[in-house]
Amino acid sequence: MKVLTLASTAVITSTLGGSLLLSPVHHDVAMAPASVASLPLTGSGSPVLRIKHPVEVEAIPAPTEIYEQYVAPPAPTPAPAAARAVLPAGYVTIGVPVYRQTRALNCETGALQMGLAAYGHYYSQDALFAYENPDMRRAVVGANGTVSKWGDPYTNFVGSVNGSETALTGYGVYYPVILSIARSHGLPNAYGGEGFSPATIYAELAARHPVEVWVEARWSRPRLGTWTAWDGRRIRYSLAEHAVTLSGVSATSVRVNDPQFGSQYWVSKSTFETVWRDFGNMAVIFR
Repeated sequence: MKVLTLASTAVITSTLGGSLLLSPVHHDVAMAPASVASLPLTGSGSPVLRIKHPVEVEAIPAPTEIYEQYVAPPAPTPAPAAARAVLPAGYVTIGVPVYRQTRALNCETGALQMGLAAYGHYYSQDALFAYENPDMRRAVVGANGTVSKWGDPYTNFVGSVNGSETALTGYGVYYPVILSIARSHGLPNAYGGEGFSPATIYAELAARHPVEVWVEARWSRPRLGTWTAWDGRRIRYSLAEHAVTLSGVSATSVRVNDPQFGSQYWVSKSTFETVWRDFGNMAVIFR
């Protein structure tokens, strides 16, 4: 496990539409997947460039105990006062370390690792991933080239963590698995689900609670689709599925800890809300 220093801070703007729903914070959220009866075409079917990692040994040793905790890494050397960015009033930032994902498709685990570390619980990504019980069965592809059947990311990591989404050899995992690991690794008050309002997420960030959210790599929005899991559940998916940890909020933006790049940057609320909606406003709140 390696702590990466913040390479840069940037503000990403977008003309994508999005609206802030001024609903109160609710901790009771709908746990059922969003309706997938009719999904919009949200973009082109072009593959999204992902960071490639060296293929490692597929088998990850099963953990010998749940709380095999690492020693906290040393804190980064503070930047000289003159070099620190001065943020306008109204910004709230959370001290969440930035980690880069260690395998091709374990962005959800990298985002979880950051959320746990914000509270002083340090684990390697492989130690956390050992609880995701990957389902290695291959996808069944329909006549039109889309996925017709595959695993259930609500119960297991789907495919190979060293695989490829576009090649249909690996995919990812959704909030129930990540939430379960967070609760058993030091954050029993964490909660998650789908159907969150943006106002709930912004309120949690303002209260200095990091939030893992499901979006699309590079905020890209290729086409959405659905497949039927082996257990019969209908799965909403994108072949650019990605997870990041939000670590700050302002009047117009959210700060993103992105495990794909091991970087931290700001993105507009309109961009965040539009892309986050593609996964039914799925999130895990670390608290």
